Amino acid sequence: MTTIALLNSANDLCPADWAQLARGNDPFLSRAFLGLAESTGAASPDLAWQPVHLLLQDENERPRALLPLYLRQHSFGDFSRDWQWEQAWQAAGLAYYPKLVSAIPFTPSPGPRCVLAQGQDESTRSELIAAAIHVAQELKVSSWQCLFVQEADRAALSEAGLLMRSGVQFHWKNQNYRDFDDFLATFTAMKRKKLKRERRSVSDAGLRLATLHGDEIDAASWQAIYRQYQDTFRRYGNHPAFSLEFFQQLAAEIGRAMVVFVAYQGDDLVASAICYRSDTALFGRHWGADLECPGLHFELCYYQGIAYAIEHGLQTFEPGAQGEHKLARGFEPITTWTSYWIADPRMRQSVAQFIVREAAATENYQQEMATHLPFRQET
Repeated sequence: MTTIALLNSANDLCPADWAQLARGNDPFLSRAFLGLAESTGAASPDLAWQPVHLLLQDENERPRALLPLYLRQHSFGDFSRDWQWEQAWQAAGLAYYPKLVSAIPFTPSPGPRCVLAQGQDESTRSELIAAAIHVAQELKVSSWQCLFVQEADRAALSEAGLLMRSGVQFHWKNQNYRDFDDFLATFTAMKRKKLKRERRSVSDAGLRLATLHGDEIDAASWQAIYRQYQDTFRRYGNHPAFSLEFFQQLAAEIGRAMVVFVAYQGDDLVASAICYRSDTALFGRHWGADLECPGLHFELCYYQGIAYAIEHGLQTFEPGAQGEHKLARGFEPITTWTSYWIADPRMRQSVAQFIVREAAATENYQQEMATHLPFRQET
């Protein structure tokens, strides 16, 4: 007999049970990342992230499947792209919030959402989706949004009747490159020359670059990295949700799954780019710098990551949402997917019509972006 449990924290599931979940070593969908985000205040009710993680258990209370789930009173930090939807619900005499969201807080990275325990088959994924819809109905929310899903989840969510919405991100793909120069050889001469000039501006500034993993970063370095992270958010009027405690404790727990590219001026750590990795992918997340240096952002956030991915045999590098400037650096436009269950039939119809209209524009945009890639045309 299967039972449904709602967890108030990712930490409510013990490490041994987390280990049974086949999540592809995704660093974000881990007990460490989610648990610390919740316990240190980033993914907390104070910031409208109320954990209600959905767990399917067998008759012996062993996990069969897990769905990260948060009850939300606003959309800040979930990248759901539902900016005008609250007004639409209000115009229809309905409340948009609360809504349910399956996502990684402040992390627009495609990854597993419906996570099956080892030995479970695809029917369990369907059970989990049905359970999520039941929870959404019981909680009387406007919608359940499953954000940035991978293909297995996309197929199951679509089959269950959820609306599927496409988006675009820019990802780098490893074509079995031997090294960075081998990758750069695929560029046109003009694009290659421009990129090399960009990289030279960093070396000409006398900065020393290094790669630090989570288990290699001391307290003083974290002070500098965290200051830079905060400064970037505040410069653009945003809230830096993650605390210094979060980063330090997470680094201690996941070790080499955290990768930070840094720049030194003399002995001073003056710029940093915080990334994470799985067995197959690198994920760029946060950047900051204490000085202005042409090309430094591109070097730490893109070029160092590409070189790292090649060296470590990673297949993809996902540097985060948005950023058409990534095209010139060899990042290709790829399709992302988000699913929506809408409680009210009228609003479901309106959202479905909106998604159809938007999809044509999104496809055209993706095709247009692909024409700006820097690669040589094969003859």
